[in-house]
Amino acid sequence: MTILKSQIQRIHALLPAVIKNDKEQKAQLMQQYTGDWSKTSTKDLTIEQANQIIVRFGGQPIQYENWALFDATNGAHRNILSLCMQLRWQVYNADKQAYYADLYRLSEWLKSKKSPVKKPLKQMVKLELSKIIYALEKMCL
Repeated sequence: MTILKSQIQRIHALLPAVIKNDKEQKAQLMQQYTGDWSKTSTKDLTIEQANQIIVRFGGQPIQYENWALFDATNGAHRNILSLCMQLRWQVYNADKQAYYADLYRLSEWLKSKKSPVKKPLKQMVKLELSKIIYALEKMCL
């Protein structure tokens, strides 16, 4: 998963001014953690790589809060997953050679101002779930 905005902010707050103000040193740090010499920006980091840098410079790692955790026995939750697939919010699993709903993207959408209900999926009641379903259906049109 890609880096969170809060992780970028934390990294920039923790980095010494010498590294932060020197593009080459900052690029080397990013290359060291990504293992890829073409990646030179904090935006190229994964959540795990960003947390490693945060810990290295004395900060607390940021845990990702997944709002898209769902109950497979709940019909409304399954409907939401189906709508994610229709919206092409999907990721490919090479091991299983199949596409799955992109729960990271759904989680970020639930947290955004575009979502009619700003709550984790598992904490929503029927009325709130119906609002989410309605909004996703409108996006499918």
